[in-house]
Amino acid sequence: MSQSLSQPLSQPLSQSLPKSLFAVGIMTGTSLDGVDVALVKLEGKGADITCQLLHFYSQPLEDDLRHKITQACDLGQSNVALICTLNAELGLLYADAVDALLVEVEALKRAGAQSLQEFSGKLDFIASHGQTIYHLPRSQSATHQLTPSTLQIGDPSMLAYRFATDVYFNFRMMDVIAGGDGAPLVPMTEWLLYRSATANRLLQNIGGIGNVTILPKEADIEDLWAFDTGPGNMMINEAMQQLYQKSYDHNGEIARQGELIEPLWQQLCQHPYLAENPPKSTGREQFGARFTQALLQQYLPPQNCAYSPADIIHTLTRFTAFSIADSYRRFVFPAIDIDEVIVGGGGAYNSALLRYLQAELPDQQILTGEDLGLSSDAKEAIAFALLGYLTREKLAGNVPRATGARESLVLGQLCPNPFPKREK
Repeated sequence: MSQSLSQPLSQPLSQSLPKSLFAVGIMTGTSLDGVDVALVKLEGKGADITCQLLHFYSQPLEDDLRHKITQACDLGQSNVALICTLNAELGLLYADAVDALLVEVEALKRAGAQSLQEFSGKLDFIASHGQTIYHLPRSQSATHQLTPSTLQIGDPSMLAYRFATDVYFNFRMMDVIAGGDGAPLVPMTEWLLYRSATANRLLQNIGGIGNVTILPKEADIEDLWAFDTGPGNMMINEAMQQLYQKSYDHNGEIARQGELIEPLWQQLCQHPYLAENPPKSTGREQFGARFTQALLQQYLPPQNCAYSPADIIHTLTRFTAFSIADSYRRFVFPAIDIDEVIVGGGGAYNSALLRYLQAELPDQQILTGEDLGLSSDAKEAIAFALLGYLTREKLAGNVPRATGARESLVLGQLCPNPFPKREK
């Protein structure tokens, strides 16, 4: 089942890793809930690489920083000074988060954690996704007569400087250059981690945006396909911030208190993104703060006194579940029989959302990463650690059938260790 990753995982790779690699993957997603940092141990080579999560740390975003990121993403509020300073501020935040992770790791080592004893404290590399502040795929760029592009900020220099190691970053743009959307990028890593000899799987990530990877049993990389299903937690989180001054709906508690707003439901279910054919991607530009705030104004006082804030959260949560299931019914189920739906990302911890998804898909088995012994929270940080490994080994990280790119490519850029002869 060995394939090449840039070659594209079908030719044998010439050399195995000389030793275990210890790396950190960093993810801040469109849900704006925090900085996720995963320390992993990598062994093997190519398609046979194994990735063990050693420790996971999540640092919540402060309200002020979350506001600045939201402002930077908004065409009406953003400015170059804000983006410039935020780029450096996020880079510093990432370095602080890695520091916090390593402090916890050292404490666990002293306490006798066996899985960490081999880790010396020196990182072989860091891979950072950065914070997306604008995503302009082909479908939207053509409408606005702009060049297809995507921008993730969070300068890697602070990471390279503080930890004296190579940092891989800017993973999406190379795929865009090759005609792709630059998203979703997790399918390659999901093939490495989740492929099965016996089950046709759907791997549904629910972060700020939802995306699904279709992973047939005994799949080669060419058999994969993937696309963004629509909003994940993004609209729910924005509404929670506006209505309850909370960053998210813990375990779906507010959603369970509300009732469906039928006209809002009908309006959302007619969103044109749902009918777009894959490969496709979306983001804050279609389902972000501006879109959500307009809905709140339309369905809450003073304009409308018929509904409660909990009704809004309930309806948005139901819509996220519907958009996922609707994408399966339109594009997946006609092509393949599915044995398992495995949900990851922050949405996997929203029991109301999972219940609504199960109601939309009564004949499907809905699992979470935890059911397979994996962390739903750490999934994307682990994925970018793996993408960093692929870039380090000059192996392709994209799946053209998922992103729409013309070819398989090595992704990302390198910010090199500025102290090549100095140990950390």
